[in-house]
Amino acid sequence: MTWTPPDLPLRAPAEEAPAAPPAARPRRRRPHRAWSVAAVTFLTITGAAGFASLPGLLIDPLHDEFHWSRGTIGFAVSVNLALYGLTAPFAAALMDRFGIRRVVAAALTVIATGAGLTVFMTASWQLILLWGVLVGLGSGSMALAFAATVTGRWFVARRGLVTGVLTAAGASGQLVFLPLLSWMVERNGWRPAAVTVALAALAVVPLVWLLLRDHPADVGVAPYGSADFVPKPAPQRGAARRALRALASAALPHPRLRSGGGTPMGPFWLLSGTFAICGATTNGLVKTHFVPAAHDHGMPMTAAASLLAVIGVFDIAGTIASGWFTDRFDPRRLLAVYYALRGISLMFLPVLLADTVHPPMIFFIVFYGLDWVATVPPTIALCREHYGADGAIVFGWVLAAHQVGAALIAYLGGLARDAFGSYDPVWYASGALCAVAALMAVVIRGRGRAVT
Repeated sequence: MTWTPPDLPLRAPAEEAPAAPPAARPRRRRPHRAWSVAAVTFLTITGAAGFASLPGLLIDPLHDEFHWSRGTIGFAVSVNLALYGLTAPFAAALMDRFGIRRVVAAALTVIATGAGLTVFMTASWQLILLWGVLVGLGSGSMALAFAATVTGRWFVARRGLVTGVLTAAGASGQLVFLPLLSWMVERNGWRPAAVTVALAALAVVPLVWLLLRDHPADVGVAPYGSADFVPKPAPQRGAARRALRALASAALPHPRLRSGGGTPMGPFWLLSGTFAICGATTNGLVKTHFVPAAHDHGMPMTAAASLLAVIGVFDIAGTIASGWFTDRFDPRRLLAVYYALRGISLMFLPVLLADTVHPPMIFFIVFYGLDWVATVPPTIALCREHYGADGAIVFGWVLAAHQVGAALIAYLGGLARDAFGSYDPVWYASGALCAVAALMAVVIRGRGRAVT
């Protein structure tokens, strides 16, 4: 008897019952290149802030060594501050023509040259030429218009936040350099401090050249927060002409502009006026004259410089928070609040200065530090809102007004100290100016609509 196997169902072919594929590995998303560009920009602006921190520490040493009046030294600082601002709109246009990387690298080299040569000066006109003109031109090319250009090209989302972070870079540089430079000035004189600034400028050049890129299209990506690739625009020739044209367009009345009840001149003059007062009450007054004013009351220079550096700590928090607020609230109201609070704090400063650091002074440092340059993100946002593609260049002109205001107070503050033997009148006058700036911010209108 032969055994026969039962009929068994045929197995489905292997291809009809495929094995489960292995689990796909999730792809790690690399950070957008915009963040690395922002990081290099942050480091560069941090270094630039160190270059701007030194003049306030030089007033007393130069007065003692060369017997130059504080007004003369203040004039050199005022030239530096004015050129810092007046260079900014042309630098923004030059960045459109030659690229961010080339302009910033050249600016750092000019700063290193000016700061390094000051160790050989013997006359006040040399201070004006080297620290006033050369360092002013170089630092102006890396001014806040640099930050506005980077954020405008590389970011669509998070612009306000990134603007706040890059603005805070100035405070970071102040925090890093001020205590070091003041210690060097007290221990070894002002010349090693000037050499340190020159070497720091040169050290940043390779970093800028290797890592900074001009436009997202250079690395084949879209701006952060945008789904659309943006081709790199052709170089804009006639940088000076474009800067002047942007100024004329912003500053002169447009016959076909329907402002909706705003001033016929548009917001440019109001923004420039408020920012001039901002510069007068920060770079021109506190950064230049706080250390010698505190020294007048018996406070050691290192302690006063450390307080100024602590302002930078809280400025970082305040400016980043201001950028966050600017993404969410009306920038006009933010400006009004910032200027009003700054004016109140400056009114109290004359009664707080003493030979030691005490709790009310610490409170002033914290309060004032949070407001130091919190005005920048809403001001940039308003320039971008009103002037579109020319917003960075227009902000450069607004920044020029900021630095002209700073230059006037840097000079007048020195004259007031020579004339009255005290800085008190300057503190009170600056507090009143902040009240004026708050009122000007309130009357800035929303963007008008051009009739085509």
